[in-house]
Amino acid sequence: MASTDKQVMVIGMDESEQSTYALEWTLDHFFTPYASNHPFNLVIVHSKPTPASVIGLAGLGSAEVLPFVETDLKKIAARVIGKAKEICTSKSVNNVKVEVVEGDARNVLCEAVEKHHASVLVVGSHGYGSIKRAVLGSVSDYCAHHANCTVTIVKTPKHKLKHT
Repeated sequence: MASTDKQVMVIGMDESEQSTYALEWTLDHFFTPYASNHPFNLVIVHSKPTPASVIGLAGLGSAEVLPFVETDLKKIAARVIGKAKEICTSKSVNNVKVEVVEGDARNVLCEAVEKHHASVLVVGSHGYGSIKRAVLGSVSDYCAHHANCTVTIVKTPKHKLKHT
């Protein structure tokens, strides 16, 4: 089977433990057992928030802060992508496409599914309660309802979390 015949799997990554676990779980279940003949082409997507969305309604003086926020967001994105590549390499999964896309994670991931014609989207679950989820919004819940593919939500077992 040529690599162009393989289905595409998109994994959403952020800097959380849950996201890291979701990547490791996915590699262990869908890639490592198949050695170099795994059934999917893998695309890892990190959604980088806009500096304005991070600052929010800071008001006066926020313009001076924007360059520093942008620098921090770029550093976080580089760290997330570096860690994802390191995990893939450690599990002998080397043909991975990585993308950093600016925007809200919910929209970025659903758009990545469309762009790559993905058949599977994998996201981690932060395990927010109903109030926190209502205020912050749940990326996994949004994607489960709006992505045009199968969505796998990987929940990290409590015993694997460093901060419970």
